[in-house]
This record gives sequence, structure tokens and C-alpha cells, in this order.
Amino acid sequence: MPSVEVTPRLVLSSLHVHPVKAMGGTAPAHAEVEPWGLAGDRRWMLVDTAGRVVTQRQYPRLALASAELPPDGGVRVSAPGRDPLTVPVPDPAVGTLAVDLFGTKVDVVPADSAADAWFSAYLDTGVRLVHLDDPARRRPVDPEHGLPGETVNLADGFPLLVTTTASLDALNALIADGDHADEGPLPMERFRPNAVVDGTTEWEEDRWARVAIGEVTFRVVKPCARCVVTTTDQRTAVRGKEPLRTLSRHRRFGNRLVFGQNLVPETTGRLRIGDPLRILATRETDAPQAGA
Repeated sequence: MPSVEVTPRLVLSSLHVHPVKAMGGTAPAHAEVEPWGLAGDRRWMLVDTAGRVVTQRQYPRLALASAELPPDGGVRVSAPGRDPLTVPVPDPAVGTLAVDLFGTKVDVVPADSAADAWFSAYLDTGVRLVHLDDPARRRPVDPEHGLPGETVNLADGFPLLVTTTASLDALNALIADGDHADEGPLPMERFRPNAVVDGTTEWEEDRWARVAIGEVTFRVVKPCARCVVTTTDQRTAVRGKEPLRTLSRHRRFGNRLVFGQNLVPETTGRLRIGDPLRILATRETDAPQAGA
């Protein structure tokens, strides 16, 4: 009998790399998974003059700025009203700077003064661009959810974030029935994921404990708590009420409003769009279901 090709139910539909935290990034066809996240993802960020992280929480205009990784290294940034700038990777020999990333001290390497001037002019406030030179030893994963030796890039808390199109569709349906229906439907970019999966049922990811995407396996450590950044239109920098208003009614988990799941890699390797996702283990959860 001729072989029958079986189409996987769950498929990786897109990948997203944000070289500079809080800015727009790229959507490659493939990406390497390193122990601390996708290669090149969130290795740079902005800090204020006191050394505290700067994101879209304080400056929604960062949504309009974007970054990409040139083939010869460094990072290339662009923003409305500014000429693009390529910033070389700073030499750690110049010394590190201790900065505050949401209450956690992280040692980073300052970029050159041209980058600081570029971003300060764009945001009309004094900021510095910094680089995470050595993720393997600079920032451990939250010990409440991580294992000894696990580290993370400059993401909010965990190496990767996965979301599903079915859950976004369900959320948009709830928004359409709410008080701010005119703000929907929301695109996935509002949630700034690293990996997006097609083929699930709505909120199915709540029960994942371990998954494999292509050749790489991950621990699913916790739901992703959402903040005001999700209310910021990533193409206009205008803020609204959604999705937080709807998440507060239908996706409240304790004191958190959740969408998506945080991942920690168990192995490394290459992810490719079209890779199947396999569920290796599930868990019981009291996370609310849509409509609850």
C-alpha cells in the first residue's frame, strides 16, 4: 500500500526575534534555540540614567522602533524621524554596568555613545543602550520556576514565550462581545511572542507541561502575566483598554491576567516554521477557561 502522509495537528506557524527589548524585531523562517532563548533575541535593552530598564511601559513610542541583526554582527536600529544606525557589539573589556531589570540586578556592557545619543534623541530623554554579553552566567531563571544552571536573556522572565492562534481567536471573540469591541480584533504582535502555534483548541496550552517543537524540547513553566504593553498598538503606539479589560474578566489567574505560556529549553537546536509541536506531558490546572 502507498504510504499516507499524516499532517501534524499542531504546527509552528511563525517565529519572532526582538534583538532590542521593547522594540520591533524580525520574523525569520528559522531560528536557533540557545539555553537562554532564541539566538539574538533580547540581548540588548535600554536603561535610564539611574540604570533602570526602559520599555514600552514608560515609552509607547518604542513600539515604532525596530531592530535587526546584520550579518556582520551588532544590531541595526531604525525609528521614525531617525536615520538607521548600526551599533557594534561592545567589548566587555571596557567594563560592565549593573542595571535594574524589574528588581533584578544584571551586569551588562554599555554600547557606544552614538547609540545613547540616537535613542535619547528619539525618546527625548536620557537613556543608554546596553548589551548582555554572556547569558550563560549573567542572569539565572527565577529559582521558583527554574532549575540550577538555567539562565535567561533580557526577556521579562523566561527564555521563550509561546502563544496559539486559537486562543487569540477566542480572545478576540470575547473582545467583540465586550465594551471596547471597536478595539478588536487584536493582532498577535500585541503579545510579542517568540513562537506561535496553529492547530490547538482554545486555551489548550494551559495544560501543557512539556512539549517538543521540531527537534527541541521545552518545559512549560508558567502562564505569561500580561501588562499595559499589550494595550499598545505596535504600529501606531496608541494605547487602548484591550486586551486587559477582557483578560481581567475571562483570563484572571490569581492576581495575574494571562495569555500565552513561558518556556525553558531542555535542549538546543533549530526551529523552523512548519515544525510539528508534540505534547510530551500535561498538567492539571485551575487557569480559567474562556467564558468562565
